[in-house]
Amino acid sequence: MKLRYLFAGLVAATLLTPFAAFAETAKTAVLVHGAFADGSSWNKVIPLLQKAGLKTIAVQNPLTSLQDDVRFTKRAVENAEGPVVLVGHSWGGVVITEAGANDKVNSLVYVSAFAPRKGEHIHDILDDAHGVQKIAKVDGFKKPIVDKQGYIRLSDETFTKYFAPDIAENEAKLIAATQGYLHKDALDQVPAFEAWSSKPSWFVVSANDQMIAPDVMRLEAKKIGATTVELPTSHVPMLAKPEEVANVIIEAAKAKPASN
Repeated sequence: MKLRYLFAGLVAATLLTPFAAFAETAKTAVLVHGAFADGSSWNKVIPLLQKAGLKTIAVQNPLTSLQDDVRFTKRAVENAEGPVVLVGHSWGGVVITEAGANDKVNSLVYVSAFAPRKGEHIHDILDDAHGVQKIAKVDGFKKPIVDKQGYIRLSDETFTKYFAPDIAENEAKLIAATQGYLHKDALDQVPAFEAWSSKPSWFVVSANDQMIAPDVMRLEAKKIGATTVELPTSHVPMLAKPEEVANVIIEAAKAKPASN
């Protein structure tokens, strides 16, 4: 695993490089949001990717089940032009782990995410990290709100205090107002494939995260052999440090397809 550190204020020159110069590399970035979010999570990153020459698709997943989200993401990949760099935030990491098992996907980017093995629950990841590995738990997900139909949402306070404390409060409240609700049963569902085992992968670790412990992400990145970038942000680095996240996606998009 290659480990690099990218700190605030660093914007690599690749953001200024015309993307058409890279043969056989991704033409489109397909961006998958996490739970308690929607495709607008990527609004600050999308213009930077487009400026670099990448086409972009921000998937609007229903969050009703893992398989529903995988179907929506697969459709976006199939509709994308050329090879794809597939990006997932948080719960979206579970989605791209399965949906990325597609010949059009050249590479994967996990942003503050989970990257399970085939057949591995999020519960398995957290039980190992907090139980066996003794990683301290973070506070953000302690008080989810579950409605009568089993859909989970987060309070405004959770968004401003834990989910996105390093962006403007009015912006965090806007995310809270437009959040997608994740069905609780999705957390018990497991990917049927592990795309990262055959695709080059990148991982953005949010070092100040209060939703997923940073050390959990570091274990996930090590497990999948990802090129890892750490940013001093909350759970939403694509909103707090969009230039740096865009740079990681652009780098991943230059990866050639893995040889079979």
